Amino acid sequence: MGYTYKLPTVASFTGKGLLGHAFGPLNQKDLEIYYVSVEKGHDVFMVSKKITRTYYVLSGTGFFTIDGRKYDVQPGMLVEVPPKVEYCYSGHMKLIVLSKPRWFSGNDTFTKWNPDVVGHDSAYSAETNSWLSRFVMFQILGKSPVNFYLRVSQNIWQKLPKSFTSLAPVRAYGDFLNILARTRRVRAQAFSTFFLRNRPELELIKRLVEKKGQGETVRVTVLGCSTGPEAYSIAWRIRSARPDLKLVLHAADIAKDAVEFAKRGVYRRKTAELTNTDICERMTPQEVDEFFEKNGDELSVRPWIREGIEWKVSDAGDPGLVDAMALQDMVVANNFLCHMEVPDAEATLRNIARLVKPNGYLFVSGVDLEVRTRVATDLGWRALEELAEEIHEGDPCMREIWPCHYGALEPLNKKKRDWRIRYAAAFQMNSLTTELSIESAREFRESLNPVEAVPRNL
Repeated sequence: MGYTYKLPTVASFTGKGLLGHAFGPLNQKDLEIYYVSVEKGHDVFMVSKKITRTYYVLSGTGFFTIDGRKYDVQPGMLVEVPPKVEYCYSGHMKLIVLSKPRWFSGNDTFTKWNPDVVGHDSAYSAETNSWLSRFVMFQILGKSPVNFYLRVSQNIWQKLPKSFTSLAPVRAYGDFLNILARTRRVRAQAFSTFFLRNRPELELIKRLVEKKGQGETVRVTVLGCSTGPEAYSIAWRIRSARPDLKLVLHAADIAKDAVEFAKRGVYRRKTAELTNTDICERMTPQEVDEFFEKNGDELSVRPWIREGIEWKVSDAGDPGLVDAMALQDMVVANNFLCHMEVPDAEATLRNIARLVKPNGYLFVSGVDLEVRTRVATDLGWRALEELAEEIHEGDPCMREIWPCHYGALEPLNKKKRDWRIRYAAAFQMNSLTTELSIESAREFRESLNPVEAVPRNL
């Protein structure tokens, strides 16, 4: 039985105004403890259904707004917020937070944005008015029948043979389950990944850079780089194939802790700080030896792979992204747009497209397929058919959690009229699509109220 707990290296959740780490899991099943680094504040005002939260101010200053009243706080002060009371907090602080009982999906109701973080105080504009949304959010005695139904369905689905789940009627039922999962609107950020996660995608990147002339410069940006395995995998693949090229690689993520961890380039094959899986499980022993220097149970990325990578804390939805990085030959934006609400994901994807130079390439997976298809069609992106099917199937963990997980990837279905663009994860831009991206991003942002990343548990 464990008695002590270290602060996790990588954040458990993040938002525009804060970064949080969850201790544990604790042996006390009804208690959760967090360390929260507050830069601006919590994104939204909220009301807890059942959880009492107790905040201890370690350092810094700020204030809590509870039930319409402002309370200034400083180090050494304790703040207790009971259920059914609207509250929020702002400032620059370090907090320890006790949550009793543990956080659970559906506990928090968001009421309005915190102007100290997002710049306006309008009502929280989550789309929950449809009959399906109301049905999915319905609870009995604090429990969600839909959540239970999806958990049971996922367990059954994973036990069925693929020959059965590929049948048209069963696939249609899977599509219905996935609609429920997406409508449930449970969003949680994942900071872990695998090295060489999608081999067909890395192969296509290699084929594209092989078209470069001797000694040319290739500029690549990896957005949502998390703790670094994807950026290092791309650098390894390019430098292995074309050591003569000058690779300028930017790796960016909104989470400062994740970027700092990635920059160190030191990993353990399996650690609770990152993931409950082996981050090298998709590598051969020979590749592990080529990729890492070993020191006990630590694996350090070799200098020839790390060389020249510039790590940045950056928001992919920031309109100033292009000015900060300039146009790129290739942009990789995988597995983070699915953590956003649909309007925010679409606005961010249109913004990302501005970063790709004419005739450059954009790789984008781990995103709502309706969003990607709509933006790609609207902006006239050319879907790359080379290895498209292999890339779609190239990350088993994204397919295996379909249909009952919101971030899952639907099985490729060639009966859909738009299947070539719908299931493509790699696109080429031309001068017209670049101009359209710039204008489209501007118009789309103007059509929306600002929508910020909202942490789901504090």
